Amino acid sequence: MLSSHSPRRLHMLPLACAAMLFCGGAAAEISDTVHPFVSVGYTYDDNLLRLPENVAVGAQRSDRSTQAQAGLIVDRPIGRQRLTGTAKVSRVTFDHYSQFDYNGKDFKADLAWQLGNRLYGNIGGTYVETLTPFSDYSTNERNLRTSRRQYVSGAWRFHPSWQVRTGFTRNKNEYELLAQRVNNRKEDLAEVGADYLAPSGSKVGLVARQLKGTYLNPRRINGVALDDNYTQDELKAAINWRFSGITHIEVLAGYARRKHDFFTGRDSSGANGRASVTWAPLGKVRFQAEVWREFAAVESFIVSNSLNKGASIGATWLATAKVQANASLRTEKRKFEQLTTANLNDDGRDSANSAQVGLVYAPTIGTQIGLSAFREKRNGSRIAGTNDYRSNGVSINASVQF
Repeated sequence: MLSSHSPRRLHMLPLACAAMLFCGGAAAEISDTVHPFVSVGYTYDDNLLRLPENVAVGAQRSDRSTQAQAGLIVDRPIGRQRLTGTAKVSRVTFDHYSQFDYNGKDFKADLAWQLGNRLYGNIGGTYVETLTPFSDYSTNERNLRTSRRQYVSGAWRFHPSWQVRTGFTRNKNEYELLAQRVNNRKEDLAEVGADYLAPSGSKVGLVARQLKGTYLNPRRINGVALDDNYTQDELKAAINWRFSGITHIEVLAGYARRKHDFFTGRDSSGANGRASVTWAPLGKVRFQAEVWREFAAVESFIVSNSLNKGASIGATWLATAKVQANASLRTEKRKFEQLTTANLNDDGRDSANSAQVGLVYAPTIGTQIGLSAFREKRNGSRIAGTNDYRSNGVSINASVQF
């Protein structure tokens, strides 16, 4: 497994993927396994910083950005294993807030391994460097977020209808802006489970998980240093049910208990998880609905986490062989951790609703032109420092894969 303290290794993952293509007597041409691509995009946002309506006079609300990307997609069978990966670099520039201009990086690699007929799993990692969203913290200073993820998993199919599995994942997030470094954190997830494998391809199982979160820089509220480290224990049902040829249900939900090392009044427990349904009643139309109730990190300098309850619904329509339309709606309510050191007249909740519509045109194989528009509204919370805001935007992009 890759070390979280070795970003250079993560940068080298896509290069390693490409190098392995030429090892041994590979019969396939490079075009079968390596696919370069380029894309350009343009986005307009009428409230880039997610400012409230009563923002001070003189503050610029809207801005336009241009994105240029180039990268490689790798997909290479190696015996019974399969190596996949992407390497993408981008340049993003803004018309007004030029101090936000940045070079983005997005590297991913995954090896799907198999030993014999009974042992299999995945090992891989990701490295993403991008601009932090302004939804939880508005600032006119650039704040890049670097996210690293490494994982390893394995399963033993000891019976045609049964398997046991285990896995470990490490996520690490770091922020460029000094005021946001209180959110620098490491999260380690270990799990073990068992599944029943139905002949239809469905899977029903039970999984026990433990998530340990460590914050590297304690935050201070009213002069008091907070230890935000936590341990979250979970017992959940894991269901992947192919109900019919047109209906697919996925569930990872059950019970979770979240405990903090200090200020135990923040501890919480109860139902936790996510469920989704995909329904394709017609050959060219597909609907997807999702609901969730789960803990999540908050990129605020006041609070570190929240309990989120939400739902979304989306539809995709293959209008023709070259045109696809899509639309989605999303709503979410967040309940922030309650701090005895915070004395604000606020119930510690916010809510957001968003909608998005899009159209994709593929004039040739490997070429796409997309147009999308979005609208978002949030009722904020003083205790978490989140704003009431509205935002609307539109983007257009074009990509070519060779």
